[in-house]
Amino acid sequence: MSASGRIRTLPGDFSPPGGRHVDLVLRTVGERTTDLALRLALENIRPNRVHIAENIRPLSAAVDRILAIDHHKASHVVHLDADCLVLEDMRPFLDANELAYTDCFVHDRFRGRVHCGVHITRADLVRGMRGADLGAFARDWLGPVLRPEAFRRHLARRELQPGVQLKGFRILHDHLQDYADIYAKYALRELRSRDEGTRARLEAAMAQWGDGPDFTVAREAVRHSRERVPQAVTPLQLAARIEELPAVAARETAALGLPPLPPPAMADVYEAAEGLPREERVKVFGLGLPGTGTRSLTTALHELGFDLASFPFGAGDMEALRRGDGRFPALRHYDGLADVFALPHLSELDALHPGSRFVLTVRDKEGWLRAAERLWDTGWPAGAPAAERAAQHEARRLFQERVCGGHGFDRERLARAYDAQTARVRAHFARRPGDLLVLDVCGGEGWEKLAPFLGRRVPAVPFPHTRTNPLDLLPR
Repeated sequence: MSASGRIRTLPGDFSPPGGRHVDLVLRTVGERTTDLALRLALENIRPNRVHIAENIRPLSAAVDRILAIDHHKASHVVHLDADCLVLEDMRPFLDANELAYTDCFVHDRFRGRVHCGVHITRADLVRGMRGADLGAFARDWLGPVLRPEAFRRHLARRELQPGVQLKGFRILHDHLQDYADIYAKYALRELRSRDEGTRARLEAAMAQWGDGPDFTVAREAVRHSRERVPQAVTPLQLAARIEELPAVAARETAALGLPPLPPPAMADVYEAAEGLPREERVKVFGLGLPGTGTRSLTTALHELGFDLASFPFGAGDMEALRRGDGRFPALRHYDGLADVFALPHLSELDALHPGSRFVLTVRDKEGWLRAAERLWDTGWPAGAPAAERAAQHEARRLFQERVCGGHGFDRERLARAYDAQTARVRAHFARRPGDLLVLDVCGGEGWEKLAPFLGRRVPAVPFPHTRTNPLDLLPR
C-alpha cells in the first residue's frame, strides 16, 4: 500500500511571550473531533509552530513522515492525536519540563484513565527516533508492526532517559468519535492486547462498558479481530490486516444500521467533561529504598490516579536536593515523589505538605542486599546530555551519603542502613500511624492495602509487580 496524505504547517506563532519553544504535531485520519482538538490545543498548549499530519496511511508511513518534520528551534514537541481534547492549560508544565520523554494520562471513553494519544518529546529524542532502525525487529516481532512509534521511541530513549515519566492532564480521549473510527481502533486494540497483562486490562475495561452504540461498535470490533485474525500471525500478515481495517470498519459499521452522527460542537465536549472524576488528590510520597518495589508502587499509584515524579531532574529540583529542604519545584506539577527524592527529605516534605500520605515499601533484607549489589553502579545513559548525567551522578552521590552512609557497596554497612532507615520512618509516624502504610510489594502485598489507604476502589487489573531493571535502583 503506497503512502497517502500530507503534512501542512499553519502560519503564525501561538506561543506566550517568554515561553519555551514548543511545537505541536496534530495527527488526524479524519476524526470527527479534529477541528475541536486543534482549537483546544491552540488554547491550552499555545505552541510556537503547528504541523498537521492529515490522513497519512499506513501507520508506519505516518510515523516516518511525522519524524521527518524539521522542528528548528523547538525544545520539545507535543504529538497530539485528533481524538484528544485538551481541557487544561499545559503550558506551565511544558515550560518547566526538561525530560526527554513524558507520556500523558488522558480520560478515555472506553478504558478510563490511560496514557495514550499525547506525548511530550524533547527534540533530541525526536531526532534519535528518526534514525532508529526497526528492520531487524520488524522481521520477527509483532510489536514494531502494532506500535511503530513506540518501538522507535524505545530504541532512541535507551540512550537518553531510563524509564518513562507519566503525567496526567484533563484531556478527553476517544469521546465523540465516528463509529467507523471506533471500530478500527478497537479491532486494533484487540490485536495489541494478546499478552496476559494487556488482555486482562482490555477485559477489565469491557466489563465496565454500557449498552450505548459506541460500546456496541467496540464490542463488535473486538469480536471481529478475535475471530478473523489468528494468534499465530506473521508480522507481514499482521501489517496487511491493519492496512485493511479502515475499509473493514466502514463496511461493518454500515451493516449495523446506526443513525448518522451530527458534527460535534464545543458544548458536546463540555458535556462529556462533566463525567470526569473529581476525586480528592493529596500528596503521596514513596519512602522505600530503591529495590524494595518502588517502581511497582509508582506504577500502582498512577493506576489509582496519583502522578508521581520519579526523577525530577530540573535545575530547581537539583538545587532543592543540594539544599536538602524538600522544596522541589516538581511538586507544583506532580502529586508526589518516590524513593531517592522522598526518603532523605521525609521531615521536610511532611512539614511542607500537611495531610500527605506516605508509603514505606519493604522487603526481606537479604533479597534487597542481593538486588543492591547487582545494581549498585548503574547510572544515566551514556548518550544523555552531559548536564543530565552529571545531575544524576550528583543525586546518586547525595543519596548514598545521606541514606546509605557511603559510596561503595558494603554489605554490612548497607544492612545497617536498611534497618536504620526503616526504623526512622516508623519512628516519625509513631504518633500518626494512619498517615503511613508499610507495604511489602515483593512479598505479594498490593491493592488490598494500598487502595483503601488512599481512599480508592481496588482496580480490576492485577497489581503491577514490576521487575526492577538496572537503571532503576538509583536515581532514574
